[in-house]
Amino acid sequence: MLEDLVVNLANVKQSFARNYSGSAHIQEVLPSSASEEFPIDENHLQLLHDFAQKNPIYFNSFEEIISGIPCVVYEGDINEYWLNSIKHGSSCQPFYPTWIMSAYVMTSIAKALGYDELIDIGSGDGRIAFCANLHGFHSYSVEIDEGLVELQNSICKKTNQNFNPVCADALEFDYDGLGLNRPIFFIGGLAQMGGDILATNIVSKINSILNLKHKTGIVFAGTDSKRSLSGNLANGGWSDLIQRHGLKVVDTVSLPTVWTFDQLTDTPYIYTKFN
Repeated sequence: MLEDLVVNLANVKQSFARNYSGSAHIQEVLPSSASEEFPIDENHLQLLHDFAQKNPIYFNSFEEIISGIPCVVYEGDINEYWLNSIKHGSSCQPFYPTWIMSAYVMTSIAKALGYDELIDIGSGDGRIAFCANLHGFHSYSVEIDEGLVELQNSICKKTNQNFNPVCADALEFDYDGLGLNRPIFFIGGLAQMGGDILATNIVSKINSILNLKHKTGIVFAGTDSKRSLSGNLANGGWSDLIQRHGLKVVDTVSLPTVWTFDQLTDTPYIYTKFN
């Protein structure tokens, strides 16, 4: 089912992108209701819409039939938050979100892999941690930018979903204090743009927690764009780090994000675990 969901979401994105005539800074799509193409929990779907409707980065929405599927298009602008987020260090990339539906698919896969806790590093507006909440994870949303954490806290209150926003530098955060049992870490940022520094630090912290290493998963956001890659192009640019730290790739899915809206390929997310 998840494989079909990934394919159907990618198809909807491509069809929408080809025909979109608006001028919004960002735009994305959510199905209006569960269907054969999107067989997801109706309550979960309503909460995904709730996240968009109560998130101030979106200023407009409208209904549209895309590839025969009734959908809602959300238009928004992240410039205010993007400009504020670029002031941080080289390992912290500016705020560019994945699609809400992509975040839901990603956390669905993490749930199917059997993890109990989800920690989203560089979490932006908290959408991955929000979706993790819907699947019953103990979720934590670690974000260095105070403006984005304020946004997350507002969304928590408005949606009645506490996904535990934390304003902290992920390089300094004490993950041992979370009492993790079987966690999966989502690491935002491309390897070539400082993400490797962040990921290396997270791996080191996982290794320092007794008996945690071989129960932990790490998900990397990659790219298939040769303009962004140099050296080893495998695994979205993460292959060198994966090999260096003894990780094993267990799944890779390509999903729509804001930064691939006008591209034929989507963003690859690489699911790994320790060998």
